[in-house]
Amino acid sequence: MADVRAGLPEGRYGRSGAADARTDRRLRITGLVLGVALLGFVGWAGVSYIGEQKVTGELTGFEVVSDGEIEINLAVRKPSGTDGVCTVRAQAEDGLEVGRGDFRFDEDAGSVHRSVTLRTTGRATSAELMGCSEADRPAD
Repeated sequence: MADVRAGLPEGRYGRSGAADARTDRRLRITGLVLGVALLGFVGWAGVSYIGEQKVTGELTGFEVVSDGEIEINLAVRKPSGTDGVCTVRAQAEDGLEVGRGDFRFDEDAGSVHRSVTLRTTGRATSAELMGCSEADRPAD
């Protein structure tokens, strides 16, 4: 059987195989460059976020004391001599927030484990650490 394309002008009825290969190669290289750039950005963003957090905390437990108070155990890690502040919230059984408070950790130690009491507007059933950050030192 004769090749139908043999008598047709080059490039008139579609691209040649060489042009398709060049386009495929360009698309692969472009995709690879964009993928490497995206991976580099995600890595840089993660490292800079973790590196900026000087004060970190962990909620290690809580106990509902009464309808108006909940006792929360916090473990805070910070550079020695730095003051930290952690925000904690308490929630009722239906998920509504019944208390929120900021607690300051101004001990000189780098690692502090302390129990704090949060007053609530209703009976709390859970506690959540919202976050910790470096606190401003009060002016002398």
